[in-house]
Parts: sequence; C-alpha cells; structure tokens
Amino acid sequence: MKWLWRGLALLIVVVAATFLVLRVPDTDPAAMRAKYGGPPSQFVELANGSTVHLRDEGPRGAPAIVLLHGSNADLHTWQDWTEDLRGDYRVIRFDQRGHGLTGSALDGDYAREAFVADVDRVTDALGLERFVLAGNSMGGGIAMAYALAHPERLAGLVLVDASGAPVEREGGGNIAFTLAQIPGVGALLSSILPRSLVEKSLRQSVSNEAVVTPEVVDRYWELARYPGNRAATAERFANRSPDFTAEQIEQAAVPTLVMWGEEDALIPYAAAGWYREHLPNATLAAYPGIGHLPMEEAAGRSVADLRAWLADRELAKPEPTAVARALVDGTAPTFAGTR
Repeated sequence: MKWLWRGLALLIVVVAATFLVLRVPDTDPAAMRAKYGGPPSQFVELANGSTVHLRDEGPRGAPAIVLLHGSNADLHTWQDWTEDLRGDYRVIRFDQRGHGLTGSALDGDYAREAFVADVDRVTDALGLERFVLAGNSMGGGIAMAYALAHPERLAGLVLVDASGAPVEREGGGNIAFTLAQIPGVGALLSSILPRSLVEKSLRQSVSNEAVVTPEVVDRYWELARYPGNRAATAERFANRSPDFTAEQIEQAAVPTLVMWGEEDALIPYAAAGWYREHLPNATLAAYPGIGHLPMEEAAGRSVADLRAWLADRELAKPEPTAVARALVDGTAPTFAGTR
C-alpha cells in the first residue's frame, strides 16, 4: 500500500512541476497600456466606479455607433470599420468587462445582464441619448439583449455573427472555446495558455486567414493574460447565458441588420437564418467564403453594406464614402432581403 501512496505523491509532484514550468504569467498592466492604450484611447470612470478602456472617434454631432467585440477579443477588432466610418459618424468602441485593458469587473459579475448594464453606463458617461448598436459574436448577443431591454435608445441594431440563437454547431469549431467549456480544463488551460493555442483558435474562427497576423496573435495572447481576464473568461464559460427564444426575438422593435460569414465554424450560418426569420424588421447581408469575423475578413464589403443599410434608415449622410467606392470598384452591397 505504501508504494501506492508514494506513486500518487510522485504523480502529484510531477503534475505540479509541469504546471509551474508551463504556466504563463499575467502581462504587466503598464506595458499593456503603453502598447495598446495609446491615443485615441481613453480610460473613463463609469457611474458604478469601474474604469473602462474606450475609443470615441468622429464628429460629436454625427450619428453615433457603438461597437461591441466578441468573447476574448477587444476593441481593436473594429479598427477597419472605425477608420472608414469615423469621418461621418461618431464611433465608440470599448473593451468589455473581463476583456482587453478594462480588465476584471469590480463586482465579479459576468452574466449577460451585467454586460448590458455596461452599455448604458458607457453611453451615459459619453452623453449619448440614441445610437446604433453593433456587436460581433458574444457582443452580438449582448447587443440583442440590450435591444430587447432598451429599444427606445436604439436607432438601429447590427448583429455580426451573433451569439444567442438556439442553433447547434455540427462538429469542428474552435479548439480553445471547446476546451474552455470542459469543467476543470478551462481553468487549467487559462493558466497555461500557450501562444500556439491562441493562434490555432483564431485560424479556426476565420476563413480568410490573412487577417491572423503575428501582431494580431500577440494582441489576443497578451490581452487574454491582462490581470483578471483569465479568471473572468473561466467564469463566463462556467456560467453561459441562455439562448434567446423565438418569442423574445419576435418582440424586438429595432430595425436590424444581420451580417454573417457563410463559413462561420463557431456560430453556423443557420443562426443568421433563425434571426432573420424571427426578427420583425431584419435585413440579411451574407458573406460567402468568410468566417466568424466579417468586419475583419471582409472589412470593405461589410462596412459598405453597413453604410448602405444606415443610409436607408436616413441615419447617414447621403453620399457615404464607402458606398461610393463600392460603386466604383463593382462591389456595391447586395442584401439577401428584408423581412
């Protein structure tokens, strides 16, 4: 029997030693702020005492668009859209709680309702009364929930490969997201978190792998290890928000643009059809050959589609630059229709 206990003790020592060797430490907050938080970044204190990293660009009197990034991403995922839109719109994007340079939430709450409340806190802090709200992936689910809770504040809703639809993925997917949902494995994985896993996860999320540059991989890897973010990620995956029901979505009163990559391996294209079927006022823009991040993988096409849709809502200036360019180069947007 004593040999059994010695064997177990040796196994524990080996596992502990392996963990200590492979464990990747948190990044340094000051270094991360210097690298990813330069102008036009701001660190704004909200009404609940928390501080959020955000960028607020474009004319203050212009129609406002608020952009919500996805799980384990950050505000930089909207860079291409922001560069195109900020001449005509006021574009606000921020690192959500447990992400980027915002870091962990003061209250430790990572339920969908807490993220929705943060949208109100950020827009109130910036003096916005009405705005267009866009979200990708997790951010799309938050945007949808916000539209259901506060339709009076939204001039429009944009869902980009959004979470929340009760549509199951068939095989494949994203290795990091799959592992993170396994009890016990997620916490261990977040402590080890090799850069190679982050890169593989990104490549599995997109079809246009040209957007997965070394700089992008570094940013995801470094900001995932910003103090508090790994614990926040583990908490979110351990307590996932429920999917929306058809009855909930059918109550949405906000005009909605549903944008989706047809080759999305993380949230299947069938989810776009579900949203379009149940939203009372929805337009679908589909992207063949594109995965989970149309705003990066097909930046020009997707922002042109957004501008055209906004122009139809009379929220945009009559001759938006992206649409003008699209007409010249033959890539004018074609929507799949409005319900």
